[in-house]
Amino acid sequence: MTLTDGLTGRRGLILGVANDRSIAWGIARVLSNAGARLGFTYQGERLERRVRPLAEEAGAEIITSCDVCDEKSIEQLFAEVDEKWGGLDFLVHSIAFADKEDLERDYLSTSREGFLKAHDVSAFSFTHLAREAAQRMQAGGSMITLSYLGAERAVRGYNVMGVAKASLEASVRYLAADLGPKDIRVNAISAGPIQTLAARGISGFADIFDEIEGRAALGRGVTTEEVGNAAAFLLSPLASGITGEVLYVDGGFRMMG
Repeated sequence: MTLTDGLTGRRGLILGVANDRSIAWGIARVLSNAGARLGFTYQGERLERRVRPLAEEAGAEIITSCDVCDEKSIEQLFAEVDEKWGGLDFLVHSIAFADKEDLERDYLSTSREGFLKAHDVSAFSFTHLAREAAQRMQAGGSMITLSYLGAERAVRGYNVMGVAKASLEASVRYLAADLGPKDIRVNAISAGPIQTLAARGISGFADIFDEIEGRAALGRGVTTEEVGNAAAFLLSPLASGITGEVLYVDGGFRMMG
């Protein structure tokens, strides 16, 4: 079986495309080229102006608004999935948020409100979406989310987002255990730093990026296409025996001493 064989005709939602430099867009392009049927979401008119042209370029069959902090919005999203497709094969979650103030100051000074917001958007949203998506995966399926090394190491400037990503990675394991009997696999990709809109909100990101390039085994960073290739593998039947894992796509930075 080839990757295209495993993904052609499969129906999947992609949440988290912000622009053409988003990791989620890199994933979407690979999936589209492999013949998958895609649905895109956006939040608000400003993001719609960026996302809709990309979704149309990828041949998306669903392009709709979704606020992952609003239960009714999520219900409406999956009602559209039911109407359009009558089922679902995969889910891509690439959504994270933390208040700028909580990223700029040290973790010790994180506010209660900021802590809860970061976890709600960055971690719980995946659990909520997984619950809804799993109900549509009657013949099994696959889900992935996007993490970062700051989930397991203290990365300067990542602060509360690192703690939220640690929660997200733990959620992957528990969701994988819950959904395994239904032949639904749940994994995460921990991507190396990429020049995305979200990354620019991290204090000192340029320094982090330079350090990665200097110490990674491959001597460089990674691209959204490389992350997309890894995501397509995890979402396809080629990865049928893999669940509950965090796959590092970081040029070998994590394993270097």
